[in-house]
Amino acid sequence: MTNFSDFGVIFDMDGVLVDSAEPHFKSWQLLAAENGGTVTREQFSSTFGRQNNDIIPMLFGAVDAARLRQLADRKEELYRELVRHDTPVLAGAVELVRALHDDGIRLAVGSSGPLANIELVLRAMGVRDCISVIVSGDDVTRGKPDPQVFSLACEGMGLPAANCAVIEDAPVGVQAARAAGAKAVAVLTYHPASSFEGADCVVERLADLTPDKIKRLLG
Repeated sequence: MTNFSDFGVIFDMDGVLVDSAEPHFKSWQLLAAENGGTVTREQFSSTFGRQNNDIIPMLFGAVDAARLRQLADRKEELYRELVRHDTPVLAGAVELVRALHDDGIRLAVGSSGPLANIELVLRAMGVRDCISVIVSGDDVTRGKPDPQVFSLACEGMGLPAANCAVIEDAPVGVQAARAAGAKAVAVLTYHPASSFEGADCVVERLADLTPDKIKRLLG
């Protein structure tokens, strides 16, 4: 009989657990306005899902390390102010996390966002107790599509990547999952199915993903 404690699921945060595109876009706009600039939706869309260290030079030009950190910290502060009292949790997210946890599957979050954002969302969802490992943008030196974030999450759960499934909404995230050696589940929150040729499983929305589907994928 399969022991599902030998398997793990790694959730991305933005676009998987929360529909965070609009508050992220708004926070970049606010940051740009504070610094005498603008950010278009097209610019935002081309960078969504990447690390701030990669995004800031694309939106604001070359800056030194101290200025980059200042801009990144302020942007995330603006984001948390927007979502603190109106967390945009995606339909089915809480139910899926709870169901997987109840089945004994180990759970992690692997996100490009800072730890403070992840903790805020998980507590707002009421599922912080279900997540055994968090790997944030604070823990990695290379952003997606590099597999570092997911490799660290697998190591934290004490599982080989082949025993883990990553749930992602972005093509670079699916690439990172596959590069780590994990199964890649794509959720079509922001991108069409044609963007995820490398995914092992594609669902329209998180509510369509069940523990049984993940068990079959892993087992």
